[in-house]
Amino acid sequence: MAVEIHIPKLGMSMKEATLTEWKFNEGDKVNSGDIVLVIETDKTQWEVESPESGYLHIIVAVDNTEPVGAVVGMIAQSQEELAGLGGAAAAPAAAVSATAPAAAPSGKARAEGERVKASPVAKKMAEEKGIDLSTVNGTGPGGRITKEDVEKAITDAAAAPAKPAAAQAAASTPSAQPDGAKERNGIKIKEVIKLKGMRKAIADHMVQSLTVAAQLTAISEIEVTGLKKFRDELVAGEAQIGVRISYTDIYIKAAAKVLKEIPMVNASIIDNEIILWDDINIGVAVALEGQDVLGGGLIVPVIRNADRKSLSEISKELKATVQKARDGKLTPDDVTGGTFTITSMGGMGSGWGFGTPIINQPQSAILQPGGIMDRPVVKEGEIVIRPMMPVSFTFDHRVLDGVPSGMFLGRFAQILQNPILLV
Repeated sequence: MAVEIHIPKLGMSMKEATLTEWKFNEGDKVNSGDIVLVIETDKTQWEVESPESGYLHIIVAVDNTEPVGAVVGMIAQSQEELAGLGGAAAAPAAAVSATAPAAAPSGKARAEGERVKASPVAKKMAEEKGIDLSTVNGTGPGGRITKEDVEKAITDAAAAPAKPAAAQAAASTPSAQPDGAKERNGIKIKEVIKLKGMRKAIADHMVQSLTVAAQLTAISEIEVTGLKKFRDELVAGEAQIGVRISYTDIYIKAAAKVLKEIPMVNASIIDNEIILWDDINIGVAVALEGQDVLGGGLIVPVIRNADRKSLSEISKELKATVQKARDGKLTPDDVTGGTFTITSMGGMGSGWGFGTPIINQPQSAILQPGGIMDRPVVKEGEIVIRPMMPVSFTFDHRVLDGVPSGMFLGRFAQILQNPILLV
């Protein structure tokens, strides 16, 4: 009996997910435990394993969003059972073409209003090539449109009589060119990447944040001679501590201490109310590796109750959570509930520089420490070289005025200059 593939519930806050990639094609043989599907919430990606060995039948195509628990695919125990589900067994294109009846070259291939059944690959190919699936005759089980059917429709379309010259001229104008065109508006195109999945979620979230909040960024620089010495001592004691303490670990601990002292920064505006949070949950922006030129996106795992944890506890939890993020194993609960965010540029090789980080809604502030570099500064009337770190602090002016924001930056700098205050 066929086994269902469901959208799993990955956390209490999860309600739905978007299908981003089927790892196998319709009818492919899969083994129990194989990764067959990648889904994405607005916060995380997750790999779904096959519950059984058998033949994959895809019910829901990629880019569709389904609620938790929805059946998106099935694993059939045999080719016969697969056919009964309306699926198509994987077969060489030549073999399918040799036995399949010819597809309709043009016109409606089915009754008006009848649902078009097509494999995910066929749908994607038709979309890319501009083929109307309602004009294609399906040769798969139950009239399902296959990849080969779409390929034939493409061939038939290419052999069709040419368009009138006026229509061709209109189609060749830059504004009418499809995403696959070689240039647009007279500019050569290297690649067209659809805005979807995590990248779309990031884009929507950033625009929404700038729309709803009155954001202002304060910048400063901190001499971190004491911080460097403190961190060097912690690294030297790694064997005793049990973990290698990073600068980010120290920033989290320092920020948690300041948030405890200045609770207005640890706040949110929700439904026209300013809420001061008792819990101090610090999100840490983590860049993910990706397959395309845009990279893998950004995820913000949360260290809960950071003010109650030691440096070593913060470090161990952060390393484990970051590894989960890069392995695609984060759940929505791992990235929700943050009250403040740190996005460090120091590890990116960015060198000296300031930024204007965007607040992670519905929080009221975000901190961006930069890279540490030796720079000339004036000390007691003399120019000397000291390790300096730029820092940017974006806050929501609806919640915070300049005084508490300045107090936060001043106290954060004081702790980094005298990190013994963390012990």
